[in-house]
Amino acid sequence: MKALAITASKNMELVDIEVPSPGPDEVLIRVSYVGVCGSDLPRYFEGGVHQYPQVLGHEFSGVIERTGEGVCGLTPGTAVVVAPLVPCGTCDQCQQGNPQLCENYSFIGSRRPGAMAEYVTAPAKNCLKVPDALPLDIASTIEPLTVALHGMERVRIRPGARALILGAGTIGLMAVLALRALGIGEITVVDINESRLGVAREVGADRTINPARVDLDDHFGRYGLGEVVFETAGNHVTQVQAIRYADRCGKVVFIGTCTQPIDFDPETFELILRRELELTGSWMSYSAPFPGYVWNAALRYLATGEIDTSALITSTWSLEDAAEPFERMRAPGSSEVKVLYRIGG
Repeated sequence: MKALAITASKNMELVDIEVPSPGPDEVLIRVSYVGVCGSDLPRYFEGGVHQYPQVLGHEFSGVIERTGEGVCGLTPGTAVVVAPLVPCGTCDQCQQGNPQLCENYSFIGSRRPGAMAEYVTAPAKNCLKVPDALPLDIASTIEPLTVALHGMERVRIRPGARALILGAGTIGLMAVLALRALGIGEITVVDINESRLGVAREVGADRTINPARVDLDDHFGRYGLGEVVFETAGNHVTQVQAIRYADRCGKVVFIGTCTQPIDFDPETFELILRRELELTGSWMSYSAPFPGYVWNAALRYLATGEIDTSALITSTWSLEDAAEPFERMRAPGSSEVKVLYRIGG
C-alpha cells in the first residue's frame, strides 16, 4: 500500500509498505480522508516523532476492510471515524474513568502508524459508525471538534455569557462552532491572521480583533472582558492575555499546547487573585465509557448539521502531494485552516 512516511526532519516520502493485519479486537480500515493537525507540523518540521520512519495522521474517516478476532458489532463495509487515543485500560487513571490522563497510552499517528496511508489498523472500541447522511470528509473533522467540546465542558458557562477565544486556528474555530451550538452569548475571536478571522466571522463570531491593528486594552475597556476565555493558540503571549482579559469571577480554559516559556509580570499574575479567576486545563477529549460522551455528541452535531465544519476545510490533497500541505500550512500568513488528504474518498 501507499503511505506517507517521515524519514527525517523535513523529509517526507511516499513509500510502498505492507498492508497491516488487524490483531485481536482490531479492525483494518481503508482510509477515506485524513486531516493534518497543528501537532503534526512539529513532527515534520522539527523531527518531533518517537521514531523514524513515522506515518502520521490521527484525524480520519474510513471504511472497515477486515476485522480481527473477537470483533463484534463492526463488519466490512461499515464507515467509521476513529478516536486516536489508545489507553492502556489498566492504570489508575483509566480505572477512574480518565482515559485522557492514561499513564501508558499509545496514539494512532504518533506512537503507532497513522492514517496518512491507504490502510490503517485501530482497536474496534475506538471506532464510531458514521451515519449515512454524513459525508466522510466532514466526518474526518470530528477529532478537533471533540477537543473544542471537551474544553467547553471543563467549565460551567452561563447562557448569554461573553466568550473570548484567543487563536483562530482549527481548535479556535471549532470552539466558535461549539459555543454557537451550545447557545453562548457574544463571541469574540482574537488572531493576527486576517484570513482566519474572516472564517471566524463566517462560522459565528460576533467580533474579531487583530491585535496588530487594534489595541486590546482599549477594546476590552469599551466592550467588556471575557466571562469565559478559551486559549487555543498555545502561544506564550496569548497565554498571558487569557489572564489579563478575563472578567471578575471569569473562567479561563487553556487548550493550546505550550511551546515557549511564559513570563507573567506580578500585576498580571495577581489578577488571578483579585478577580478570583477559575483556571483549568483541557487535554484531548476522552471520558468513560471510552471514547466518551463528547465523541458521541460531536458525531450527532455533525450528522444533524447543528455544527457544520465544511467552512473550515480549506483544501484537499492526495498522498502524491507529499509534504506540500504541511509547507502551505506553515507559510507566513497562510489562509489554510483544516487541510485534508483524500485517499479512498
